[in-house]
Amino acid sequence: MTEIRDHAPVHVPVLLDEVLAALAPKDGGFYVDGTFGLGGYSRALLESADCRVLGIDRDPDAVVRGAGLAARYAGRLTLRHARFGDMAEVARADGIDQVDGVTLDLGVSSPQLDEAGRGFSFRLDGPLDMRMEKDGRSAADLVNSLPEAELADLISDLGEERHARRVARAIIAARPLSTTGELAAVVRRAVPRSGDGIDPATRTFQALRLAVNDELDELDRGLAAAETLLAPGGRLAAVSFHSLEDRRVKAFLAERSGSGPRPSRHLPEAGRGKTPSFRLLSRKPVTPSPAEVDRNPRARSARLRVAERTSAPAAH
Repeated sequence: MTEIRDHAPVHVPVLLDEVLAALAPKDGGFYVDGTFGLGGYSRALLESADCRVLGIDRDPDAVVRGAGLAARYAGRLTLRHARFGDMAEVARADGIDQVDGVTLDLGVSSPQLDEAGRGFSFRLDGPLDMRMEKDGRSAADLVNSLPEAELADLISDLGEERHARRVARAIIAARPLSTTGELAAVVRRAVPRSGDGIDPATRTFQALRLAVNDELDELDRGLAAAETLLAPGGRLAAVSFHSLEDRRVKAFLAERSGSGPRPSRHLPEAGRGKTPSFRLLSRKPVTPSPAEVDRNPRARSARLRVAERTSAPAAH
């Protein structure tokens, strides 16, 4: 019998030790890696305990790349091409009704950023694409078709760009645009360079990526799906890289744990008496150490939030 080897380089994802400590993998446990990517979290879970992992990724390239790892851990690692918002249905299709942990590493993956042809990076010139699933509307479609006001609102809301209207006006004047290099050049001319070292194109590219992939709505679906799928005592570990994602995770866990803002005593308490479905393990997010940021500058904005599932029914 020919031995199948996994020759892929070992990928060390952001906050790996902290995510492992949060999930506390155990023998016989079942875990969902909702953003498989290069398989760093999945590999670490499988090496930490005699457990099983369901790896999910909406990017078909990630599933293809993970074939070697799945072969190495045959019978313990299952890969599925799907969105993490559908994790409950995907798990149940594999005969799994409850899991002991879910990890989500939100945002764009390193391969997507580092491959110019995927169109995610403003540092590499490539087609203006940004589609994680390689299907549906591309960033070029949005940039070249949206009216100026809608484009400005998108860049402002999803990119938190203070100069959104100026950027939208510059894009309208320059379109059609077909490459990341063209768009980045337009934005850099429109946005004053700040002293923080962040490229002026960063926020506009973020906004378009979030819109193309419907990432914030998908995050809402994923958090609710994790709540449905986690067994009592199971844990959710979500790593985010910008404030829009982190605020969604924080608000969800605050509401589900009963630690959110209390309504006015003069108003009816619609949720009063509802048993919390999560218990916060820390009110503050875990952040990377200075040493990790030195090794991987992309880690600098990472925030990890962790919560433990209670025995209460999932909210609907």
